Amino acid sequence: MTEVKLLGHMYSPFSKRVEWALKIKGVKYEYIEEDIQNKSPLLLESNPVYKQVPVLIHNGKPICESMVIVEYIDETFEGPSILPKDPYNRAIARFWAKFLDDKAPAMRRSFSVKEEYPEKAREEVCEMLKVLDNELKDKKFFVLDKFGFADIIANAVALWLGVFEEITGVVLVTTEKFPNFCAWRDEYINCTQNKKYLPPRDELLAYYKAYIQAVAASK
Repeated sequence: MTEVKLLGHMYSPFSKRVEWALKIKGVKYEYIEEDIQNKSPLLLESNPVYKQVPVLIHNGKPICESMVIVEYIDETFEGPSILPKDPYNRAIARFWAKFLDDKAPAMRRSFSVKEEYPEKAREEVCEMLKVLDNELKDKKFFVLDKFGFADIIANAVALWLGVFEEITGVVLVTTEKFPNFCAWRDEYINCTQNKKYLPPRDELLAYYKAYIQAVAASK
């Protein structure tokens, strides 16, 4: 009997990517919520390199890093394809997924109360937004006309970025600067198909507001 477990965190965009892929494929799995401040022995044993969620455990074997896990799920389980079948389109999907994933640290630093020089990170995020604004003109999806791999990886920039802006008061995205990105983002987070895979925005706000306040108080 196939056994699938997911070690995750309910407010992590990286964990949500994996959950999204599992649900698209219709895979039954056991979800194990991790306390990021008090990591379990199972998490530390399963991901000794980064010691982070998400980790997928399939038949006792751990797979780490959200993009790697999503590809593994797509290749391993039956169900709708997440990556395009055509090699060129698959390469394009991987390109945009990596582009988005590579910008996650800059997004995090842009709003971090621990960051000494957040301006450089914010400049990097704005450069990313310029690229996306150009790429997403008149587009709902990154590749062809189908939601897929790159779109799943884009969850952080679609939802979490706006949440951090509201909490910190640091606004990087405006319709004047990035009209195409804003149109794409609004479609992304309001789409009925996507809403069931995204955490409620008010819950994200409450969680990260409390987290940022706790970090600031500890300084």
